[in-house]
Amino acid sequence: MKQLEIQLPDVALCDVFLPDGNGVDLVLNIKKVNPNTEVILLTAHGNIPDGVQAIKNGAFDYIMKGDNNNKIIPLISRAVDKANMNVRLEKLEKKVGQMYSFDSISGESKVLKEAVSLAKKVSITDVPVLLTGETGTGKEVFAQAIHYNSKRSKQNFVAVNCSSFSKELLESEMFGHKAGSFTGALKDKMGLFEEANNGTIFLDEIGEMAFELQAKLLRILETGEYIKIGDTKPTRVNVRVIAATNRNLTEEIKEGRFREDLFYRLSVFQVHLPPLRERTGDIKILATAFVKKFSEKKLSYVITEITPAFLQALEQQPWKGNIRELRNVIERSLIVCDNGRLDVCDLPFEIQNNHYESSDDNMESFELSAMERRHIARVLEYTKGNKTEAARLLRIGLTTLYRKIEEYKI
Repeated sequence: MKQLEIQLPDVALCDVFLPDGNGVDLVLNIKKVNPNTEVILLTAHGNIPDGVQAIKNGAFDYIMKGDNNNKIIPLISRAVDKANMNVRLEKLEKKVGQMYSFDSISGESKVLKEAVSLAKKVSITDVPVLLTGETGTGKEVFAQAIHYNSKRSKQNFVAVNCSSFSKELLESEMFGHKAGSFTGALKDKMGLFEEANNGTIFLDEIGEMAFELQAKLLRILETGEYIKIGDTKPTRVNVRVIAATNRNLTEEIKEGRFREDLFYRLSVFQVHLPPLRERTGDIKILATAFVKKFSEKKLSYVITEITPAFLQALEQQPWKGNIRELRNVIERSLIVCDNGRLDVCDLPFEIQNNHYESSDDNMESFELSAMERRHIARVLEYTKGNKTEAARLLRIGLTTLYRKIEEYKI
């Protein structure tokens, strides 16, 4: 135990009968100091109860003294491999925890901080959560953060988009089925609720779920039980449910498309995610984060500068697709950029147009060059970037078009 204060070995070999203690009990003490150290116990007086207890305490193996090197050395080798795997797994879990922590949610706006604060508070509980907000506001990111900051973090996080399947297929995917329950059911299938047992299931676009399946989901929330397709006995699970929707479920209830009792079970705790247009101050933060992420992974060069005009053009957008749309635009701009400097000319034509039209709300709008620039950009947008076709429609030479694109930085 004194040596463990100095170094942390991969493997410890220990006798069972010690002058000042018992090796079976010592396993617990070693594991408390360093859970990644694998312990092999050796004894000349082996018995089954001690062996069972040693394994329960976390020992890698329990063997008799006198075994030759043909057994000992391979056993140590396997223990070393297991210890190394433990370290790699610990690093991976730490990395995953950082990736899905609340700190990974970028933004400084008040509305976002309020949403994060609520999500943090509910993450340590076990109640169902309903995430609301427009498409692309990051509902799955919030769901993952809630899961990985909960007591279920070491268990499965299973996500399913309720709008991606037909009613029949969604029922089979979520709840599983027994062999022979319908045509094509050749063997038993485990449902996603079983896969998420003791963990979290994220039901995205819950407002798209068929009315008939909503009753089955309600039963799980109330009793923790459901019946698979073709089964006669219930399956029991312990699952936390996080649901998300971009629909107004209150209106859906009035229209008879969503169960009111299910809504009240799912909305024990609601978190609303604000659209990007309500947090324009976060666009610069998000854009910078996306540039860093994508340039490190996908580019062979480093982005050395993001111009103020580039960021201003982003802030002028309505972003109907919210963060998802911004992410896609940044990724596309990085592909177009070829000099390490992100500028307005690297953005899609429609964003460039919006930017220059906003900038032209002054005397510049009377200048012929400003009008010409906007017209060329619109024609290029119409031809989807086909410069040959754009030159034909503009009735100018291709060389002239290239010169004007360079001149106007389109």
